[in-house]
Amino acid sequence: MKNKIVVLAYSGGLDTSYSLKKLSSDGYLVHAITINTGGFTNKEVNQISKKAFQLGANKYKCIDAIDPFYKKIVKYLIFGNILKNNTYPLSVSSERIIQAIEVVSYSNKIKAKYISHGSTGAGNDQVRFDQIFQILAPDSEIITLIRDNKLSREDEIKYLKSKGLKIEWKKAKYSINKGLWGTSIGGSETLTSNQPLPENAYPNRLKSKKDKKIEIEFKKGELIRINSIKDSPVNLIKYLQNLAEKYAIGRDIHVGDTIIGIKGRVAFEAAAPIIIIKAHHLLEKHTLSKWQLFQKESISNFYGMLLHEGQYFDPVMRDIESFLINSQKTVNGTVYIKLRPYSFDLEGINSKYDLMHGAFGSYGEINNNWTADDVKGFIKLNTNAGKIYHKINKKK
Repeated sequence: MKNKIVVLAYSGGLDTSYSLKKLSSDGYLVHAITINTGGFTNKEVNQISKKAFQLGANKYKCIDAIDPFYKKIVKYLIFGNILKNNTYPLSVSSERIIQAIEVVSYSNKIKAKYISHGSTGAGNDQVRFDQIFQILAPDSEIITLIRDNKLSREDEIKYLKSKGLKIEWKKAKYSINKGLWGTSIGGSETLTSNQPLPENAYPNRLKSKKDKKIEIEFKKGELIRINSIKDSPVNLIKYLQNLAEKYAIGRDIHVGDTIIGIKGRVAFEAAAPIIIIKAHHLLEKHTLSKWQLFQKESISNFYGMLLHEGQYFDPVMRDIESFLINSQKTVNGTVYIKLRPYSFDLEGINSKYDLMHGAFGSYGEINNNWTADDVKGFIKLNTNAGKIYHKINKKK
């Protein structure tokens, strides 16, 4: 039986619960592993643990991966101001990467021959998990019961009941995945192209209607202070989320291309991520050069796409991270923000690295460092290429 150990990425939902029971019934010693990237409370972990042993787990472990999640992934999402399709902060897709890494790390430590997850054959997660498992544990066999057997929810419930498990599995109207970097919401409306998500589907309600001004300070692109509170980036993200979610900020619906080639639609609520990314981007506009900003936008979009598609271990990702780290040397300063119901305003910044320096001139007002003749000469040379093109092609 020693060689029959299987490590199961276990969330406590129906798919992974079916997988746990089926694997244990088939003679496997199941190590059910939950990776907490900010979505589980201690109470929820205790409930998941109890359910895991009820389903036949040989061992259960919850691995706290919030700090690795920030250091390996979230930090670079902030540095790159990454919003997929200019909308989605990669809340769930980025979590899956670190969850897969931590699960396979545990599997390698105990030298398990089998590793499993509960993904279906119709989504992105199967690709993310399998790719990382194959790269980091190439000798392990991957077991995916739901995908391989094309099981429906009804099939899974029927099986669990046949095993005498008195667990009620009521299909929630909405599927919610919560983590440090936001909450995704899927439901009947997101399966259409025209229906909005109703107010009651979002996890947070509007509680604060009075505008509130806050300050966010960055050092080398990382959070170091919100208002008077100085703490770690992770704790500051949590603090900002608790503060901003009362304003029902950060809601939207993302439409994008899945890894397997179909279009997908998902709603999300990510107050802290959206505020942080927008504030960080504003500070960069003031402290980076034109060409730094231009190159960063292109390379960051590429980074976000590769991360979304599970290509975390391609060496180009480390190359891009090095670029992003280097780009943050002067991204230091404070951003002033006003929170209001359902939205927020970026009011300005303060930084000693601010390139908007009045000593060189004020836009639309006065030029201090050049003459009128300098500008006219510059304009004349700047039009040379256009003059040549139009003169030649006018004749033709």
